[in-house]
Amino acid sequence: MSDKVQKIYSGNVIDLQLEQVELPNGVQCELEIIQHPGGVAIVAINAQNEICMLRQYRHAAGGWIWEIPAGKIETDEAHAVTARRELIEEAGVDASDWAYLGKTLSSPGVFTEVIHLYLAKGLTSAEQAHEEIEVLDVHWLSLDQIMSMVTAGEVVDAKTLVALFYLQNNVGSEVDV
Repeated sequence: MSDKVQKIYSGNVIDLQLEQVELPNGVQCELEIIQHPGGVAIVAINAQNEICMLRQYRHAAGGWIWEIPAGKIETDEAHAVTARRELIEEAGVDASDWAYLGKTLSSPGVFTEVIHLYLAKGLTSAEQAHEEIEVLDVHWLSLDQIMSMVTAGEVVDAKTLVALFYLQNNVGSEVDV
């Protein structure tokens, strides 16, 4: 628990604050904490058993990366609702069957962001409507192709790697979205 919080910056996606805290070992320190509303990431599998992978330009990552559809949770939006919205916006598909795979922390030393991971099946076509600042190509690849890309170091996005791990290990439970 923070004893004192000083807001340094407030933006569209994140807030940065300095927090004076006492750690469980009694040490008092100042931590830089980035507040983030959280996000979702979706493993979407079509009728041909192919997985949706995005080749997306990420300036902060230095260029093009491979990742699954994902996005930020909007204010007062349930993460399951975000998952459906983001899948439609980025991949141009909707799903009738959903399973919650679990969650992952992007960088728990400095970020409050929690990313909720979903599996989506029973896909139907929908109108793709990604944001103007999103530059991406949609690809449908087999799990074997994707795992070869992972082994070759071509897939380095953490949320994608965790979601694929959960998928391969049959982690998850059905949910209504």
